[in-house]
Amino acid sequence: MQLISRQRYFLYIFLLIFSLAGCQRVQSYNQRPTPLPQDPLVQVYFNHSESSEYQEAYRQQTRLGDDLEKQIADTITQAKSTVDVAVQELRLPKVAQALVDRQKAGVKVRIILENLYSRPWSSLTSAEVGKLNKREQERYNEFRHFIDINHDNQLSPTEINQRDALMILQNAKIPWLDDRADGSAGSSLMHHKFVIVDNRLVIITSANFTLSDTSGDFTNPSSLGNANNLLQIDSPELASLFTEEFNIMWGDGPEGQPNSQFGLQKPIRLPKQITLGNTKITVQFSPTSPTQPWNNSSNGLIGKTLGSATKSIDMALFVFSEQPLANILEKRHQQSVQIRALIEPQFAYRPYSEALDMMGVALSNKCKYEVDNHPWQNPITSVGVPVLPKGDLLHHKFGVIDSQTVITGSHNWSDAANNGNDETLVVMENPIVAAHYVREFARLYTKVKPGLPPAIQEKIKLEKTRCPQIKTSSSTELQAIPKVNINTASLEELATLPGVGKKLAQRIIISRQQQKFTSLQDLERVPGVSARTLEKWSERLTW
Repeated sequence: MQLISRQRYFLYIFLLIFSLAGCQRVQSYNQRPTPLPQDPLVQVYFNHSESSEYQEAYRQQTRLGDDLEKQIADTITQAKSTVDVAVQELRLPKVAQALVDRQKAGVKVRIILENLYSRPWSSLTSAEVGKLNKREQERYNEFRHFIDINHDNQLSPTEINQRDALMILQNAKIPWLDDRADGSAGSSLMHHKFVIVDNRLVIITSANFTLSDTSGDFTNPSSLGNANNLLQIDSPELASLFTEEFNIMWGDGPEGQPNSQFGLQKPIRLPKQITLGNTKITVQFSPTSPTQPWNNSSNGLIGKTLGSATKSIDMALFVFSEQPLANILEKRHQQSVQIRALIEPQFAYRPYSEALDMMGVALSNKCKYEVDNHPWQNPITSVGVPVLPKGDLLHHKFGVIDSQTVITGSHNWSDAANNGNDETLVVMENPIVAAHYVREFARLYTKVKPGLPPAIQEKIKLEKTRCPQIKTSSSTELQAIPKVNINTASLEELATLPGVGKKLAQRIIISRQQQKFTSLQDLERVPGVSARTLEKWSERLTW
C-alpha cells in the first residue's frame, strides 16, 4: 500500500512538472507580439518577424518570421498575363518553379539578373570553381549541400533540376538577360530586387532571392537568414513606373540588339510620387551621375526625407558611407531629434563608415581620413551593431522618420549605390506601414552592442601614433581630378591613372572581361598591379 502511494506521488509530481513545462511552452507562444494591422494596399513582411511562424521548406524546422520565398512565389502564382523580375541573384527553387508554371500557363515571363550571378551553379567546371575567391567557394559548397538531396556527395540531374533555380529556368527556356546586354562588361551592380505581376502587383525587397537572404544558410541550423524586409504593393500606377525601369534595362530582349541600358547609361529621371489610398509613395531609380546635382539623386531624396524629421530617426542599414547624409543627421540631432542607428557589423567600423562620425571619432586609412570626414562635435551613444545569429547579416536598408515615414528598397546608403548601381528607393508616408518598421527596429535594438569595440579603439590610437599628421581631403579638391570607372573606361582613360601604360591598361581590360572589379582588392589579380599602385589609385577609381 505504501509502495503504491509512493508511486502515485511520483506520478503526480511527474505530471505536474510536465504540465507546467507544457504551459510554459504555450505561454511562450502566447507572448509573441500580436500581428500588426496591414494597410490593404501596402503589405509589409520581415523574415525575422516575431509575430508570425512557419516551417521551412528545406530544413523542415519551425521558426519565427515571414516566409519570404513563399510570399514571392505566391505573388507570382497570381499572374494571369505578365511577370517581370529584376533581381541581383535568383537561387530560390520555389520562385523559379512558380515562374516556370506561369510560363506554361501562357504568362509572359522576363528576368534580369546581375552578370556575376547569371550562371547556374551546377554548370561551373571544377577549374572554374577553383578560380572562385574564398567567399564564392564557400557559397558554392553551400549550394552543393543544398542540391545533394540524398546526401551521396553527388549531384544527379534529378537533384539539379529540382533545386538549381537557374537550371530550372534554363530548362524551361525562360528568357533572361544580365547587365552585359548593353554590350559592356556589366554595370557597377544590377542590384534591383523587384517583381511586377500583371502590371498591378509590385514586390520591393531588400532581399536577394537566395536562402541566405530569406530563411538562412542551409548547412547552419542556427542561421535564420540575413535580416530583410519585403513590400507587396497593389498599384497599377506604381507598377507602370517599375515597368518603365524594367523596359529600359530589357531593351528588345536577349535575342535582340545590345540596346539595353544599365547604370549611368539609363536616362535621367527625377523622383515620382503617387498617392495610393492612405499612402504617399515616392520612388526613384538609381544611379544618378555625379555630374548631376546631389539633391536630385536617390541619396538626395534620402537626405530630404531625413531633414524633415522633427522627433525621431531610426535606421537599420547594411552600409552607411554617404557623408552628406551624416551631416544632415547631425543638424537634426542639434535640433533635438532622437537618432538611433544599427549598422551591419562588417561595415560599421570601416574608415568610411558614417557610424564613426556619429560616435564622434575618425579612423584613418593609410594616414588619410575619408573625403570630407566630419566627426560630430556632440556625438551620440545610440549607434551600434545588432547581435544576430551566427552567419547572418543585417541586410536592411531602411530608415523610419517620426514613426510616420519609411525609407527602404534595394538602395544602400552609399556613393556606389547612388552613382553606379541599378537600384530602387521608395519613401512611404503611412503610420500603419511605418509601425511594422518601428517594430522591426525595436526587435533589433533590444540586442544592440553600442559604441566602439576595444579593438577599434586601439586601432584608432595606433593610427594616430603611426600618422602624426592625418590628412582629410575635401571633395572640392578632388573635383578637379577626373574619376575613372575601372569597369568601363577605355584604354586611353585607364592610361591616365598613375603608373598605367598601354600594356597594363590592356591587362586590366582583359581581367575585367573575365570578371568585373567590385573593389580595390579585386585589382590585385591583375599582373603588374601592386599594393603601392592601388594606394595611388584609391581616390581616382569608381566601379
